[in-house]
Amino acid sequence: MAVAKRILVHDYSGHPFQVQLSRSLAKRGYHLRHVHSASFQTPKGDLKPGENPADKIEIVGLSLDQPFRKDSFFKRRSQEIEFGRLVAEEIRRFRPDIVVSSNAPLDTQAVIHKAAHSAGAHFIFWLQDIYSEAITRLLPKKLPLIGEAVAKRYRRLEYGLLRESDHVIAISEDFVPMLAARGVSPPISVVENWAPLAEMNLRTTGKEPKRGAGEVGAVYAGTLGYKHNPGLLLAVAKALPITLDIFSEGTAASTLQHAAAECAPNLRVHPWVPFAELPGVLSNADILIAMIEEEAGVFSVPSKVLTYFCSARPVLGSIPNGNLARRIIEREKAGLVVDPGNETAFISNMQRLAEDAGLRAALGANGLAYAERAFSIDRITDRFEGIFDNLAWKELRAI
Repeated sequence: MAVAKRILVHDYSGHPFQVQLSRSLAKRGYHLRHVHSASFQTPKGDLKPGENPADKIEIVGLSLDQPFRKDSFFKRRSQEIEFGRLVAEEIRRFRPDIVVSSNAPLDTQAVIHKAAHSAGAHFIFWLQDIYSEAITRLLPKKLPLIGEAVAKRYRRLEYGLLRESDHVIAISEDFVPMLAARGVSPPISVVENWAPLAEMNLRTTGKEPKRGAGEVGAVYAGTLGYKHNPGLLLAVAKALPITLDIFSEGTAASTLQHAAAECAPNLRVHPWVPFAELPGVLSNADILIAMIEEEAGVFSVPSKVLTYFCSARPVLGSIPNGNLARRIIEREKAGLVVDPGNETAFISNMQRLAEDAGLRAALGANGLAYAERAFSIDRITDRFEGIFDNLAWKELRAI
């Protein structure tokens, strides 16, 4: 049995698989406080309180005083620091043995890291994206006068936090050489992301998008931002007689909606779908779309692909060669993928899938088979428990 008993898991985004892990740990006797940002707009997981009073889990959504300003760099930074202070207060109140923090903006993560160590807790950096690499590629273009200096500051901050963590959990082996090159020396464990398979059964809600008889439907569900190319969605909708439903919110989604109204009425943009309705939406589709741009493929893995696998639907991808998500799709024969920027090949693959129901069924079945093999929450929880136990053992040896 693990020595550490009180675990605070911070998942800034509130994604489905992190809270599934927290519930699983709570069922094993850990006292869990799962903290997320209720102010950050993104698709959320099942963040309702636990139904079993015996499970020692508290789910806490923290909110800022004002709407989150994602579009303003300076206001956003101040709000991210403010949010870090809200999490720090939860750490002081809860007094955890271990803090596991993922998806946090770097200014938020810095405050959480400091609070964890001030409280005497071990700090585990659950590395979902290498944010400073994205900032280095994008910010100098947005802020030409100060962008380089700001990017340099965030590189120092992120790799400094990683070096000073007690353990790093990376979601891809691809991250490990990048961390080693920056002198990150704490123990690093690679635990690939997953999706909550048991929660993604093919139930329907009656709210799934409607389409004509015999019409092939494709779905993109998730964030549209700097790592994606919404123009690709518009291009494929203009080129082929399919129905394309986009479930997203924000500036890029609104821009896409306005563009489609002019030239692609078969492309429809909807708000983010609540987690309880997501299985129905995905299973109602024939094809599921995943995208990530070339530059982002180095430091980010589109985890929506894993959720798609649970729905037994083929994945149509625009993903850089070498990205973990693409490697899994190609290895498991769970979809068709092309390089970002290859619009012609993307449209060709969509047409191929739209015209071949047998191919769609075979690729979807392969994805589901992979999910059934890889997404065992018991085995994944074992991995995390092993990491916790190693931290406790290291502490005992130091006494």
